[in-house]
Amino acid sequence: MAKFDSKSFNPQAFGKYVDRIPNVTKTELARSGAVGANENARNALSTQTGSLYARVPYFGRISGSTSQNNDGASNITTTATTTFEQGFIVASRMDSWTERSFSQNITAGVNFMDNVAAQIADYKVEVKQAMLLKILKGIFAMTTQGGTAATNANAAFVNNHTYDVTASETGKVDAATLNSAIQKACGDNKDIFKLVIMHSVVATNLENLKLFKYLTYTDKDGVERDLSMGTWNGRTVLIDDNMPTANVETTAGVYEMQITTKAASGDKITINGVTLTAGTDFSLSTDTATGNAEAIAAALNASSDTTVSGYTWSNTGTKLKATEDSGHYGAGAFAASVTKAAESGTMVVGSVTTTTEPVISTVYTTYVLGDGAIVLDNIGDSVPYEMSRDPKTNGGQDTLYVRDRYICGVNGISFEKPVSLTASASNSDLETGTNWQVVNDGTTAIPHKSIAIARIISKG
Repeated sequence: MAKFDSKSFNPQAFGKYVDRIPNVTKTELARSGAVGANENARNALSTQTGSLYARVPYFGRISGSTSQNNDGASNITTTATTTFEQGFIVASRMDSWTERSFSQNITAGVNFMDNVAAQIADYKVEVKQAMLLKILKGIFAMTTQGGTAATNANAAFVNNHTYDVTASETGKVDAATLNSAIQKACGDNKDIFKLVIMHSVVATNLENLKLFKYLTYTDKDGVERDLSMGTWNGRTVLIDDNMPTANVETTAGVYEMQITTKAASGDKITINGVTLTAGTDFSLSTDTATGNAEAIAAALNASSDTTVSGYTWSNTGTKLKATEDSGHYGAGAFAASVTKAAESGTMVVGSVTTTTEPVISTVYTTYVLGDGAIVLDNIGDSVPYEMSRDPKTNGGQDTLYVRDRYICGVNGISFEKPVSLTASASNSDLETGTNWQVVNDGTTAIPHKSIAIARIISKG
């Protein structure tokens, strides 16, 4: 059995083990055909010294719209193609794991190389998946305001390549969703889309509608079995619960409490821990239960206490009403109690009731992609794997270090490196919309419908 110590560790052999280990983690986007490479970017960035950012030429196309009528008497008007540049950034990642007496105690009875390499293979795909999702988040957060060629192109991409069905009758995908989404994105070029990747909730909805067809295979016994992937309108579907979800507030909760007997001066009412004294904190100028409800609502709206500031307070007659504010849906009914002034106290309130239940919907993002739409190419670190032996600490321990370098980009969308980015691009850099823009020459941008990326937003 191979030993896990710095003397016998072979980084080259270990790297080959990692590369050959199959990954079983549900990280389908990172493994799909949507992830490709750019050879020009790889050539520019594959060296280990000073290779952080590259701009690759992006050639314009001639157009049939410039064709002219030859009447034998007119001069030919000539045009020229333009050139664009597309930016690619390098993102380097590193990690390490330390184990005490690793080879004897952790891998006992198990082939060390397979055991460790299998875990690192899965780990690397998870890292890559996270980067891919950040890139997709970033391009759909591109700056769309300003009226420049770049921002106009960004807006055209974001608006046309987003298909939101959450406001439909069910808010869910249906038979027409995919075809409508890719037509909106790319028009007559919609055939560039090959792959759909979605959350299992969306896939289940398609199954229930009989729109999702699992691919099958026949086993050695002649039995036909379903694979874990299928098709939707002829596009291959990958199911992965790492796809983005968000909670969207659709209905605010509303809660009421009846003031059955008006307050006397000095009576105290406590709402969610905030105590208001009649005649001091809320006015008794209108000496009725309705006046109390109105005055208490005004005092609570003026309060900065977070226990009551998540509601908008009002009254309906003698009822004190709390409506949840945006960002606070689901906060729940408020709590109330009354402490009467000695002897003279009169205030009586009823129990708090719910008049409208809050509704919070989960919204799912489904991505539709073309082959090689995203560039995430591992070009390797100068020292990808390294071992360190510490014979003293904890009676002896070994640390395995892992390093990777990835070229990050999107076909048709340029990463515009900010001045502040002087080393590896972080996931935060990748998800920042201002770092991306549709490829353009300052005057003209490439057609957005050449970019094989779209998203569908739905409730399932």
